Amino acid sequence: MANILIVEDEKNMQNIITEYMQRGGHTCYTADDGVDALTILKNNPMDLMILDIMMPHLDGFSVCKFAREMSNLPIIMLTAKSSEDDKLKGYEYGTDDYMTKPFSPKVLLAKVNALLRRTSSGSVDTLNAGKVTIIPASRKVFLEGEEITLTHKEYELLHFFMSNPSQIFSREQLLNRIWGYDFEGTTRTVDTHIKTLRQKLGDEGKHIVTLIRSGYKFEVMP
Repeated sequence: MANILIVEDEKNMQNIITEYMQRGGHTCYTADDGVDALTILKNNPMDLMILDIMMPHLDGFSVCKFAREMSNLPIIMLTAKSSEDDKLKGYEYGTDDYMTKPFSPKVLLAKVNALLRRTSSGSVDTLNAGKVTIIPASRKVFLEGEEITLTHKEYELLHFFMSNPSQIFSREQLLNRIWGYDFEGTTRTVDTHIKTLRQKLGDEGKHIVTLIRSGYKFEVMP
């Protein structure tokens, strides 16, 4: 169904994840460290990456940062740390979801399939607002005619906003809609992603309006 890159230096864990992903019908590529992972990404089309943080040569945060310069594929990070600061750091680098060790491989597969479903959804040819254009079929975003690179979650937020102009959404609603009801993070995650999305949109970030005590809405302004 999908090409999945599994980046995990612990062989036993790598084999377990690979087995469950293959049970789900996916094709798996594996890397033992961050350098190998980036080489595979450069030479093979991937639909999703499962990425451990603690690895030799290049850690998961660095791999995530470099991967985002090449692709907007969904990224799930694996970590032995559960602190909010570590998770927020990962989201700032562009990860889409987290699994804290130890975890259930079945739950990981469910998260993978959910991300892949959201990635492949959308039948509208283009979405336009101001100087921003989205082509859902290819998940490409253009700003004044120039393509820009967004993370998977940044893209989903922008697509959701542009599909629902002028509607007000609370942080909790956005968290449930974009990250899912089983997401373990806080509403700060929404604020962090909207901040980086606005930065990437430049002046067009003005369309994402903050409403005190209410949340956000996407407003098409002249």
